[in-house]
Amino acid sequence: MPITTLDSRTALIVIDLQAGSVGMDLVPHTAADVVARAARLAGAFRGRGLPVVLVNVAAAPGARSDQNPGGEPWELPEQALPVVPELGAADKLITKRTPGAFTGTGLEDYLRGRGVTQVVVTGVATSDGVAATVQQAFELGFHVTTPTDAMADRVAVRHEFSVTHHFPQRAETGSTDDVVALLAANFR
Repeated sequence: MPITTLDSRTALIVIDLQAGSVGMDLVPHTAADVVARAARLAGAFRGRGLPVVLVNVAAAPGARSDQNPGGEPWELPEQALPVVPELGAADKLITKRTPGAFTGTGLEDYLRGRGVTQVVVTGVATSDGVAATVQQAFELGFHVTTPTDAMADRVAVRHEFSVTHHFPQRAETGSTDDVVALLAANFR
């Protein structure tokens, strides 16, 4: 389905495009392509005075799972944390310690304080940080938009499931071009 509209107070949230993630092999888009599209979106949002939130991940909580049977927490080294310079300066930088950008970060208060009613979410990984943030934003009552060509994952089937099944239930999906066109048409 096409993206129908952008609210007058829409924010861009860019997930985990940082030194520690842009070197990964990603599908169906390369990290360079995702960074370029996210940077294009960031420029379009800034050009219209709309908030740009850059998010990086620093750690994950220790909880048992099939992939982490010992429940060991992990932390990324300092050199993995910087957001890629192509995105420019953030209106707000959020450092998260869980997959979703809202948990324990003050992001909701920041957005509500600026009257934001809609978020455009992009970044990596589609099925992890992006999906968790989309889910949280939806649960908090934000309108959510996902430009699916501005995100990627390490596993193709996870990306595909997210963009074809998960996101359409919680967001409007489209492309970077769709979002940029709506910004140009509605925010002169």
